Amino acid sequence: MCLPNKVTIDHDDLRIEELVAVARYHAQLELADEVKARIVHGRSLVERFVFEERVVYGITTGVGDNARVKISTADSKELQKNLIMSHACGVGEPLAQEQVRAIIMMMIQSLSQGYSGVRLETVEALVSLLNHEITPLVPKEGSLGYLSHQAHISLVLLGMGEAICDGRQMSGREALHSCGLEPIELFEKEGLSLINGTVDMTALGALAVYDAINLLKTADIVSMISFEALKGTYRAYDPRIARVKRHPGIQKTIENIQQLIKGSEIAERFKDYRTQDALSIRSIPQIHGASKDVVAFVREVIEREINSASDNPLVFDEHGGVAISSANCHGESVAMAMDMLAMAITEISNVSERRIFRLVSPQYSGHPAFLVDKSGVHSGYMIPQYTAAALVSDNKVLSHPASVDSIPTTAGQEDHVSMGTSAALKAVKVIGNTENVLGIEWMCSSQALEFMQPLKPGVGTAAAYHLFRQHVPPLEQDRVLSPDIRQAADLIRSGKLVGLIEEEIGELQV
Repeated sequence: MCLPNKVTIDHDDLRIEELVAVARYHAQLELADEVKARIVHGRSLVERFVFEERVVYGITTGVGDNARVKISTADSKELQKNLIMSHACGVGEPLAQEQVRAIIMMMIQSLSQGYSGVRLETVEALVSLLNHEITPLVPKEGSLGYLSHQAHISLVLLGMGEAICDGRQMSGREALHSCGLEPIELFEKEGLSLINGTVDMTALGALAVYDAINLLKTADIVSMISFEALKGTYRAYDPRIARVKRHPGIQKTIENIQQLIKGSEIAERFKDYRTQDALSIRSIPQIHGASKDVVAFVREVIEREINSASDNPLVFDEHGGVAISSANCHGESVAMAMDMLAMAITEISNVSERRIFRLVSPQYSGHPAFLVDKSGVHSGYMIPQYTAAALVSDNKVLSHPASVDSIPTTAGQEDHVSMGTSAALKAVKVIGNTENVLGIEWMCSSQALEFMQPLKPGVGTAAAYHLFRQHVPPLEQDRVLSPDIRQAADLIRSGKLVGLIEEEIGELQV
């Protein structure tokens, strides 16, 4: 997929691909003049509230259970800085740099809606972090759905915390100065707005959806190599089947299958080899298709959230200006969607492992045991199936929904939280596991194709087989297999496999 090298936040909705372009591929980011104008206008409303000494949550009051405490105008700036410092209490290993960049991108997008009331200078400071390649060091664990990730990012804006710049870890202040930037001072409401909203779970979710789409295409490709290697019958993929099972994902999967095995001598030779295949082969359209339908829904949810205002309170230019304290910062929609995504991708790994099992089992494959000659002396691909089984088992545990859990916080003021960030991080882990499982299936199915020669595979499956063989030779005797699995997973994760196949047969449907 071709991604832009420059992204502009303007009046149009931001797409997942644009967020990924900035977060993962370091596209430059800019704000359109119209966006700058609405940020400035939103700020003018907050300044009016301060001047008129209105009672507004987070501006002239404390936050959380401290909302009952009135804050003077003089103390408001101190409150904003204190919010950043006190909320920066994440733990564990740091997030990946692309994940931090995605969260920063979502912070900018959320504040650019004009309903938060922050200053333009503050939003532009976040843009500078991205464009100058300054990535705050952000602990992964400790977010219920907002606050801690954004707080660690915001520390760097203040010249505090730690960051990665020019490949080195340094203090936030040093990182800013190395790029000719200065720390900023926070004004009324800005500290609250920087840490509020659903931006972290949405950013992680956007990356996850992008990678899930790549995985769905990969699963179709790799499963068809297994289909050929297991002498499957293509009659189960007749387009008439999809016409009477009214789920769009099934139709899309069958369309992909038809293109992938087009011209396959193997498929033609064995079309009547069995009356019907095992469900891990026969039901590929139904299983992959169901996951496609779920991912399509999740994408819709994430893109709606990307383009929503999720701060609290939100300011509106009506009746002399009004600040509404609400719960748009609650991430239930994203949390449920991320739980669904984890389940959908777990099923992709689940059925993939079943095909791996059949490939390495001679009673099902008709090939030498564990896909290697002299299998008594050589273990062949026996143990990679163990690895796949372990990863799939982990995925099943990770598919337990986070969104059905809630632990009250803030002295009961936040007595129900979404756990959306936990749900998103689980989905990310499931996707990583599944990339490895599909890599193992690709490795085993390519090895099994060696025993199908001289019959030729389909145009799409042949391209996938040859790509793998450019990097990994056939297994003739035992060797260390971890590098082979890693190579396969890297080719999947990078999109090189899908990119090559789509060059050969056209865009795959998801």
